[in-house]
Amino acid sequence: MIGIDNLWLFVAAGLLLNVTPGPDFALVMGRSLQMGVRGGIAAALGVGAGALVHILAAALGLSAVLATSATAFTIVKLAGAAYLVWIGARMLLSRAAPGREEAATPAPATLRAVFLQGMLTNVLNPKVALFFLAFLPQFIAPDAPSKTAAFITLGLIFNTTGTLWNLAVAWLAARMSAVLGAGTSLRIGLDRVLGAMFVALGARLAVLQRTP
Repeated sequence: MIGIDNLWLFVAAGLLLNVTPGPDFALVMGRSLQMGVRGGIAAALGVGAGALVHILAAALGLSAVLATSATAFTIVKLAGAAYLVWIGARMLLSRAAPGREEAATPAPATLRAVFLQGMLTNVLNPKVALFFLAFLPQFIAPDAPSKTAAFITLGLIFNTTGTLWNLAVAWLAARMSAVLGAGTSLRIGLDRVLGAMFVALGARLAVLQRTP
């Protein structure tokens, strides 16, 4: 299949990696709890779009720059860390207006804003670029007629399973929010937890080393 080895092993390993919690998971869950399933879907599709950027960049050799250039890696890493911390800080500092219990934490104004947030969360994470460079080539046959085509195919498979997982998370989180009632106090409490998670993920990204 276009020079791909052990496809089912790749799919199984990819699924295990997809379900590992990280910034994408936290963002999809947070937006689903805040805005319902539509917000979660927008975030999930944004994350998928960000992964497409990494796949194409890796196939074209652009991601190799992050793996070989300390300066480029550091710039992207710090930008991504700052963005995650910014998202987390906004959640931690959010509060309802005095005397207005219904004025819960303001959600992004549009689904487009949530989509872009999901995309940037993924694009500004150099760890994703390094992952594609390190993981996908292991499943490309040495005699593949087109290693670029094989790489893109594997990337699309991984992105598809990841997007399906994030869509499932969006639906489950939205259902959980509906069952729990999602009142102001609960929403603010969830914002605090997710905000702390984003700050921690941003701090972790800031100290990430270039070696995959």
